[in-house]
Amino acid sequence: MKRLTALTLFVFICIFACSQAFAQADVGLKGAGLKIGIVGPEDVDATVGFAAFADLGQLTPNIMWEMYIDYWKQSENLFLGGEFSIRDITWGSRAKWMFPVSNPKVRPFAGAGLGMHFINVQLDIPADLILGIPAFTLEDSSTKVGLDIGGGVSAAINDKTDFIGELWYGLVTDVNQLTLNVGFLYKL
Repeated sequence: MKRLTALTLFVFICIFACSQAFAQADVGLKGAGLKIGIVGPEDVDATVGFAAFADLGQLTPNIMWEMYIDYWKQSENLFLGGEFSIRDITWGSRAKWMFPVSNPKVRPFAGAGLGMHFINVQLDIPADLILGIPAFTLEDSSTKVGLDIGGGVSAAINDKTDFIGELWYGLVTDVNQLTLNVGFLYKL
C-alpha cells in the first residue's frame, strides 16, 4: 500500500512539474512509417529486423514521441543436428530529443525509451535412430522490459516523407541488442 501511495504521489508531482513544458505539446498521430535493419542480439548472430512506428507528435518543441513495434528472429543449426531459434517482438515508446540545427531538413536526434519484449526461444532436436532417442522440442517464452538508448538522423525528402537512419541499443535481460535501422516516415 505504501508503494502505491508513493507511486501515485510521484506521478502527480511529475505531472504538476511538467505542466508548463507540456503546455506547448502537440500530441496526436502525425505520421507512420516502416523500418528495416540489422539486429545484433547478445550471443547470437546478427539478423534482419523489421519495424513499424507511429509519430505521435511533440511533447515539447524539441522532444518528439513515437510508438513502435519491432520483430526479429534468428535460427542457428546445432553442431550435432537440430536447430536453435530465438524471436523477439517488441512493443514500446521512445522520446527523441531533436538537436537544434540551422537546416531544418536534416535533424539529428538522441533518444531513450521503454519497450516490452516478448521473447520466444525454441530448441528442436531430431530423432536419433541409433541411440533410440525420439525427436523433441523445448520451448520457452518470457516477457521482459527493456531500455532503449540511441540516436540518429531524420532527413526530409519532401513535404510528406522523411528518411530515418538510427542506431539503438536495447538493454534487455539476457537479450541485449544493437539495432541499425533505415526507413521512411509518411506524414499525415
